[in-house]
Amino acid sequence: MSDLTNFRQDTRAWLEQNCPAGARGPGPVHSGSTKQKFDTDIQQWLDVMAQRGWTVPAWPKEYGGGGLSKAETEVLYEEMARLDARLPLVNMGTRMLGPTLLEYGTEEQKKRHLTVIAAGKAAWCQGYSEPGAGSDLAGLRARAEDNGDQYLINGQKTWTSGAQNADWMFALVRTDPTAAKHSGISFMLLPMDQPGVTIKPIQLISGSSPFCETFLDNAIAQKSDLVGQLNEGWTIGKRLLQHERSGQGGLGAGGGVRLPVGVTVNLDVEEVGRQYLGVEAGRIAEPELRNEVITWRMNDAALKLSQQRANEESQSSSKTPGEVTSVFKLYGASQARERQDLIVRLMGSQGLGWEGDAFSATELGAARSWLASRAVTIYGGTNEVQANIIAKRVLGLPD
Repeated sequence: MSDLTNFRQDTRAWLEQNCPAGARGPGPVHSGSTKQKFDTDIQQWLDVMAQRGWTVPAWPKEYGGGGLSKAETEVLYEEMARLDARLPLVNMGTRMLGPTLLEYGTEEQKKRHLTVIAAGKAAWCQGYSEPGAGSDLAGLRARAEDNGDQYLINGQKTWTSGAQNADWMFALVRTDPTAAKHSGISFMLLPMDQPGVTIKPIQLISGSSPFCETFLDNAIAQKSDLVGQLNEGWTIGKRLLQHERSGQGGLGAGGGVRLPVGVTVNLDVEEVGRQYLGVEAGRIAEPELRNEVITWRMNDAALKLSQQRANEESQSSSKTPGEVTSVFKLYGASQARERQDLIVRLMGSQGLGWEGDAFSATELGAARSWLASRAVTIYGGTNEVQANIIAKRVLGLPD
């Protein structure tokens, strides 16, 4: 019997014994935020997985991870999927900052921040976009000035996902305003609970407020929390975006395509069609919409197979995907938005309700989720930006 087979058997037995019922099936996942309270089962699941290092199983053990190989990590996620167990911890620390610090952080930064992230004791938010610097991120104007052992940061960030529940922010700030546009930018970490940080949630058309405006008025970042070299943060910032798009595109072990931000109901497209349109000869009764469901399912299957191939290529080369992440972000975002469009159309007028007893909670959630999904092709880099990256960096087309 191989070592991997033994690992699978041991993992299966441990998961079956330790995964609470309330952490199985669709539902909330722990974000690591110290500002939120979670159900007992969700907290228990985080705690036992963190103790084992399986919140971030592929990270080195000295940084709070499980030290698993890529093959072992894949087995772990396969066994979790078999049990329908949710991921114990998902946030920007595990998916974006953590992998970036593993590449660019100092040993002190890794031990101080990664261990806390792995334990689920800090949630992070991203200080990139500004009112005048979204798709043109290099146009950012938030400035950090030298103040002895600290930097004083002044400026505004916007579309700061989850800022109201975040404990820390990783941010791109300008530290040399006289340098060329893509130079003079530094990558810094700063705590959110300080007098210089003001957060204002932005209410979206769906009624939720997952995004925020963040105002920085002499906010403090310690010099020990400068990642990489001063004025050379653009490269680090771009690398983090590749990790972000890798996660959004479903790359990496256990990645999967997650529901868009603000989407609250996780419905099966075919089952919705059967429920609202009826069944004829074992199929959705309405031919035109039935064909649309079939097309969406075929495209989704093609996406998953492409993700699997990219993950296998990444494992064989031991390299994290680079610009190819934009391919999966572009197509995955379009698929996610089309999914929500299709669900409300399958529901007919019942998918357009905003309030009232005439609509079920699921139907109301579907309408709000449809509205929330309008943003999925914008955040994390717009579809247009991804297409430009693919044209230049993947296909090698001229400017």
